[in-house]
Amino acid sequence: MSFRLRLHLEELPVYVPGATFPGAIKLASNEVTFGPLPSVQRAIVDSLASINRYPDNGMVELTASLAKRYGVTEDEIQVGCGSVSLCQNLVTITCEPGDEVLFGWRSFETYPLATRLVGAIPVQIPLTDELSYDLPAMADAITDRTRLIFVCNPNNPTGTIVDADSLRAFLEKVPSGVVVALDEAYFEYVRPSQSQAYDAIELHREFPNLVVLRTFSKAYGLAGLRVGYAIAHPEIITALGKAHVPFSVNSVAQAAAVASLDADAELLARTEAIVGERTRIADRLRAVGYRVPQSQANFVWIELGDSTTEFADAARDAGVIIRPFAGDGVRVTVTEAGENDTFLTFAERWAAAPSTA
Repeated sequence: MSFRLRLHLEELPVYVPGATFPGAIKLASNEVTFGPLPSVQRAIVDSLASINRYPDNGMVELTASLAKRYGVTEDEIQVGCGSVSLCQNLVTITCEPGDEVLFGWRSFETYPLATRLVGAIPVQIPLTDELSYDLPAMADAITDRTRLIFVCNPNNPTGTIVDADSLRAFLEKVPSGVVVALDEAYFEYVRPSQSQAYDAIELHREFPNLVVLRTFSKAYGLAGLRVGYAIAHPEIITALGKAHVPFSVNSVAQAAAVASLDADAELLARTEAIVGERTRIADRLRAVGYRVPQSQANFVWIELGDSTTEFADAARDAGVIIRPFAGDGVRVTVTEAGENDTFLTFAERWAAAPSTA
């Protein structure tokens, strides 16, 4: 049977999430291994009593809480079903067929998919030798067809971040009518050097075309509830509201996100533990010869080139699921020490094997 679907859909791949199988250690999806923070769990349980009702489509309480937290107006906040839905909606509100969306590559796999879905053209700018976004090259790639630019910082999957001066210089070069999305899904794990430190909210105030994207999926451990948010100029927020799928941010997610904003002390303790493990893992991997850039996320990147698929398959056989990017490298989630040690044992054995010498 043949249906009248859009022809170019045949060319689009489907987003593939991290795989798993029973008994394996899953280090493929950048998830937190712990459950929601204790205070957030209580809010989730309390919210279940009203799930027979539709959620608040305006996300009023959560929007107000986010506005208060960041010192912006409620007109500058849009909540979405994970920040990934806001990425999709930013493409939708900015692009017509034939327009261009810029981003570094390799980066978040949704960017090219969301771009091509609306008939726009993805423009992929290679990362620097340090595997971070090449902002000068991206600025040079802007044309009169550029409508949207994604800057994934920390970058998924390499975990790297850009210098603050480079980011400012880039924003100064971008035409004021071109929207720049600063995707900070892993913001809570960043421990920047002095040259890397910046305040995204202040940049948003200075550059009206800048959209800051963040999420509760990663550090807050709410990946299964799907809630993220954008901070942007009211005109952009109004447009995002028009693209928002009604009731797509459920009531349990909203309650959990509000409670999460009041749990800073608990969150800091968790992220500090991950940061410590991140450093330990990277040091161990580098010690046996792997190239591992400085990560500022809850994962590390191992550059493996043509050995990527073989490495990932061997890890799977050893009971550890990681995320391969064929021809480039693997992304490995940082979790608790025991799981991390299982992966490190495998990686060190692989490095010592004659076939990989």
